[in-house]
Amino acid sequence: MEQSTTQPPDGTEPGRTGPRLGRRVVIGSAAAAAAVAGAAGFAGRTALEAPRTAAATGGADPATARDLARKMLMVGDDEKTDLTLEYLKILIDGRLPARAPQKKVLVVGAGIAGLTAATLLRQAGHQVVVIEANGSRVGGRGKTFRGMFTDPKLHAEAGAMRLPDFHPLVLALADKLGLRRRLFYNADITPGEQPAGRTPAVVHRSFTGETWTNGPADDGFKAPAATFRTRIAVNGEHSTRADYARSPGAVNRSFSTELDTTASAAVDRAFAKVSVPADASVQEKLAAWTEIFRRYDGYSTHRYLVEEAGWDQNRIQAAGTLENLTSRLHYSIVPTLIDHAVIRPDNRYWELEGGTDVLTEALAAPLRNDLRMGRRMTRLVQSDTGVRIETCAETGDEESCDGAPTAPTEVFEGDYAIVTIPFSALRFCTVEPLMSYPKRRAVGELHYDSATKVLLEFRTRFWEEGPTGFTGGGCVSDSASRFTYFPSHAPEGSAGGVVLASYTWSDDAMRWDSLTPGERYAFALDDLERLFGPKVRSEFTGVGVTQSWARARYALGEAVMFTPGQLHELHPAARTPEGRVHFAGEHTSLKPAWIEGALESAVRTFLEVHGR
Repeated sequence: MEQSTTQPPDGTEPGRTGPRLGRRVVIGSAAAAAAVAGAAGFAGRTALEAPRTAAATGGADPATARDLARKMLMVGDDEKTDLTLEYLKILIDGRLPARAPQKKVLVVGAGIAGLTAATLLRQAGHQVVVIEANGSRVGGRGKTFRGMFTDPKLHAEAGAMRLPDFHPLVLALADKLGLRRRLFYNADITPGEQPAGRTPAVVHRSFTGETWTNGPADDGFKAPAATFRTRIAVNGEHSTRADYARSPGAVNRSFSTELDTTASAAVDRAFAKVSVPADASVQEKLAAWTEIFRRYDGYSTHRYLVEEAGWDQNRIQAAGTLENLTSRLHYSIVPTLIDHAVIRPDNRYWELEGGTDVLTEALAAPLRNDLRMGRRMTRLVQSDTGVRIETCAETGDEESCDGAPTAPTEVFEGDYAIVTIPFSALRFCTVEPLMSYPKRRAVGELHYDSATKVLLEFRTRFWEEGPTGFTGGGCVSDSASRFTYFPSHAPEGSAGGVVLASYTWSDDAMRWDSLTPGERYAFALDDLERLFGPKVRSEFTGVGVTQSWARARYALGEAVMFTPGQLHELHPAARTPEGRVHFAGEHTSLKPAWIEGALESAVRTFLEVHGR
């Protein structure tokens, strides 16, 4: 969440009036953390009185729960090693392990994980071949729309669009590659305001006592204050976020609830008893998260709110609409709790100047001679001595196909393979001999969420005009569009902008997926007009772009979103090697949907293969 120097009128944390319960939005709470601060280790206090058995709750067994806690916190098996610190030294500082015998490694997938693993392997002296099904671009779900708007200076993100302060690997990698980053305003600011001071260095303060940084400290950096002028429109009630924070009663009563706080504050209270203080020791955090995984892995968010927080349906409906819970109530509570612990109001978000795909293009440039584009893996065969991958030539593009995969077959052989494609895509590949049963379950059963974006181009940034104007941030409504986000920056010399008119997930997204692109643009424009009036239509250029990740041929979903029980039943097998085949990608991490998770997996698999 974008940091602010002021607070909303109700005294909640800066930026806390926006939707926060998705994997990519802020749900942390300093107040919630304070409610349990001082309860050493968290476990055994009010949060976990009268503990029930894992079998009774569908949670994980103690050993699996501890392992999940270590992986989530990036703590080594010895519980003394900070893996984030070690990975920074490898990926950014170039401190590669001792040279090993040269291997030929086949890397399947040219997304962030595949490109990064291939880069490290090459730097360590190995031979690599990167096999990518998409014939037109690298990057996977890091995709930027450009060259599609009436104003050629404009671009927009189809996939990943913001980089949190608490993800040091991706920020430091962007800095290392010479890419410029700038603030992404999760909470809106006054148009024309700029941050003070230079872009700060990346800093990682390890629990080992060591501090890693890629530059000198700059304590003078200050972000513009949030204004909270973006809008809420639900049940016929219209408000700004600031007005709702000052007086939440009318909006809340429209859901037939007498809730006397904002929905975000109510969510904080609901999760207070399972909040892990940010300043707890690593052993206290491990103990706390072990108990969370042990007890709650079998809970859906809905079940937790009813059974543990005591919420009624009206309160669930209010928070579901205002805090982005509705479409994901049936998913596991644990990813929500993970975000709640690590995403705090004082965190900043960044974006890459020029678009997110500048990162993947920079990674791919040195690998061009090692890339085999337009080749989709159809069969993977391994023996005691090597790996053989059969591919077909792809036709069409990532959204459509001119026919079934066609000949000619091209075969690649190597000593080892790193498979980084989503399990939803691996499901359609033949693997011989059969992988272990736990791995096949993970490949076949891990749930991939839907996510759909509808973006519209406008001649002017009309939302920035007048005393109520704003830059960045987002609006929430109970229309089909649900969440609308506005650009944080405009290219120099450009009067217009591209609005993310509709951003939806899960069942909300699947409704949009059934529509044609033209229908999506028409309905999103209708919903935007309800927020801003008829000027929306006169300023619309007629150009829209849309991305459905569930319908993307090579992604087959936005990212893993665990359903109750999947963390302890399926995740441990997701990352384990199968003979000479290793597995990377954000789905093998406990940061699904984040670039940071893909990078963590890339360094991990590099070390696995290099050490063989």
